[in-house]
Amino acid sequence: MEPGVKEYLTRIINTLAVGLLWMAINTSFGIMYDYAFVHEQVTLSNILFYVWFVTSLIGFLWWVIRLWRKPIDFEK
Repeated sequence: MEPGVKEYLTRIINTLAVGLLWMAINTSFGIMYDYAFVHEQVTLSNILFYVWFVTSLIGFLWWVIRLWRKPIDFEK
């Protein structure tokens, strides 16, 4: 396989893998452990979950943008 195509496919696989891991972690803690839902009042665990959710989303998007900003040389 050509190096440029290999690097392109590696970026796609890495982006999907990290994205799925991010979603699995957040859905596990948010839905399964009930941190995403506010029942009677907002609790500290709800606030911490949403702070984690937003900061990890920003970190994931920063990583994806940084990964895909590098040009791929398909001419090698």
